Amino acid sequence: MLNQAPAISFHDLTLGYDRHPAVHHIDGTVPRGELLAIVGPNGAGKSTLLKGIIGEIKPLGGNLDLDGLKKSDIAYLPQVVDIDRGFPISVFDCAAMGLWREIGAWRGLDRRRNAAIRHALERVGLEELGDRPVGKLSGGQFQRVLFARLMLQNAALILLDEPFRAVDTKTIADLIQLILSWHREGRTVLAALHDIDQVRAHFPATLLLAREVVAWGETRKVLSAANLARSRQLVEAFDEHALVCARDEHERERQPA
Repeated sequence: MLNQAPAISFHDLTLGYDRHPAVHHIDGTVPRGELLAIVGPNGAGKSTLLKGIIGEIKPLGGNLDLDGLKKSDIAYLPQVVDIDRGFPISVFDCAAMGLWREIGAWRGLDRRRNAAIRHALERVGLEELGDRPVGKLSGGQFQRVLFARLMLQNAALILLDEPFRAVDTKTIADLIQLILSWHREGRTVLAALHDIDQVRAHFPATLLLAREVVAWGETRKVLSAANLARSRQLVEAFDEHALVCARDEHERERQPA
C-alpha cells in the first residue's frame, strides 16, 4: 500500500533551455513510494523533466514541490555519467562515491562504511571485482557499479535516466530486480525508459510524455495504442524554435489589451 503523501508535486511546470520549452504545463503528483516509468518518443522531454526535479534546470513557468525532500534525499543517475573511465579508480572506490554526502572530502572509511560498500557490490554481483580499475569493466559491469553507488546514497527519491542503455540482458534483469527491491523498501523511483515491454512488465504506473503529458496513471491504461500514436504525433509536430508553447500564445490572445 502506497503512502499517499506526495513525493513530488508539479504545478503547471514548464522546463526548457534559453526560453525554448522542452516540456510544458505539467500538473500532477507522484506519491511517496511510487514506482513510475517515464516514457515517450525521442525528444519527448524525459531527461529534461528529471533534470528539473534534481534542480539542474530552472522552471520557465510554474513550479515543482519536493514536499520536504532535500537535494541530499535524491539519488540521480543521468544518461551520461561524468566519470573518466581512463582515470585509475577502482570499482570499490567508485562505488564509495555514493557515501560522499555522508563523509565529505576529509572523513575516511571506517569499518561500518567499508562493510556497506562491500555489501552494495555483492548485491550487484561485483563482490570479487572491488580492486579492478573501472576502465577494465564491460558496459554492464560499469552500470552495476553505478547502481551500487546509488544504493550507498540511501536516498528516499531515486531518478534513473535510461539506466539500461548499452547494457546486456542479464544485467538488465538483475538491475530491474534491484529497482523492485527499492520500491518494496518504500523508496520513490522514477525511471525514464524506452523499452515499453519492460515498463509493462515491471512498472505499475507510467507517465507518457510528448513535450506535454499525454497520459499518466496505471501503466496498462496509459500505454494504449492510441496514446502511443498521439505521443509520436505531438513530438513530430513540435516547433523546436518556438519561444512559447501554443497554450501560452493562446492565453496571451485571450487577455484584454
